[in-house]
Amino acid sequence: MEKSGANVLIPLRLGLVQRVLPAYRVPFFDALARACAGGLGLFAGQPRPAEMIETGAQPQAAQLFAARNRHLLRGPLYLCWQSGLQDWLNTWQPDVLIVEANPRYLALPGAVRWMHARRRAVIGWGLGAPALASGGLRAAVRRRFLSQFDAMLAYSRQGAAQYVAAGLPASHVFVAPNAVTPCPQEPPPQRPAGYAGGRPTLLFVGRLQARKRIDLLLQACAGLPDELRPRLWVVGDGPARAECETLANRVFPETQFFGARHGLDLESYFSAADLFVLPGTGGLAVQQAMAFGLPVVVAEGDGTQSDLVRPLNGWQVAPGSLAALTQALAGALADPQRLRRMGRESYRIVREEINLETMVAAFAAAIRSL
Repeated sequence: MEKSGANVLIPLRLGLVQRVLPAYRVPFFDALARACAGGLGLFAGQPRPAEMIETGAQPQAAQLFAARNRHLLRGPLYLCWQSGLQDWLNTWQPDVLIVEANPRYLALPGAVRWMHARRRAVIGWGLGAPALASGGLRAAVRRRFLSQFDAMLAYSRQGAAQYVAAGLPASHVFVAPNAVTPCPQEPPPQRPAGYAGGRPTLLFVGRLQARKRIDLLLQACAGLPDELRPRLWVVGDGPARAECETLANRVFPETQFFGARHGLDLESYFSAADLFVLPGTGGLAVQQAMAFGLPVVVAEGDGTQSDLVRPLNGWQVAPGSLAALTQALAGALADPQRLRRMGRESYRIVREEINLETMVAAFAAAIRSL
């Protein structure tokens, strides 16, 4: 459906291919669809059962078309073929196509050829291209793969720098900071100068699985001095919950597990906490915590954390390091007034720099550059 008005940033019809459609991405795709004059068509399939990706949410503004994902092999040899991709292209007829820049998705080159044969642009979207241990053939294959895209969108400045280092022109690479939360419209919660009840409250929100390293967080809390010993709230569910609860009873019994929470129920935990901690990989809740004026402690990861978490609003710690996590928590909790200042900076970053609206604007800039 053609649109007009101030909210239209992309004056054409956009197509976007995803292997799967995670529930957390739906708000962004709907926001992007509302910015497209010709609408947004999404082509996505289902994940493998073992991935435990939540896919139940349905877009309201974007038009979803079902792919038939055929998952081949496992581990480092994993490949995916998406049946029906070219049929969808023939039906939707996008002016510009955005795809995940992943060479494991076997139908991708055919889609690029389909678009280029019609003189239409294709934009890649990815985390980055980390340096290879050795050059030669692998580097040449990567350069050839990346060269098929007319522009590239990276989740972070680190990822953008990697694409440039891999051979893409800097003028063709754009940063769309990874966001799951819109620009907050309400002021952050007003927290007291000190800790409620004299004890700080630490918050973790996320799926409970081994890579989230709740075990490390429990041990770090147990290693803090008595005057900084916090309440630890763990919000979420997952396959490692029973194991985490058993360890908590033994190592840090001050821990409370609340299970999965959503919407207004989840917001109450963000509002009442003093510090958000993400000791493992992932991190969708980091930006959400910052929107509630929380300082954050995160493990260093794929570069998206570096754009969100800075010395003025949080700490990045070496992944898997109990000593680094314990030291960061001790330093953070020792000064509640500094935590409040850092929380205000978190809120400013999400309000002014990294949110769904700025992410949509970055996509629009990449498209307009073509």
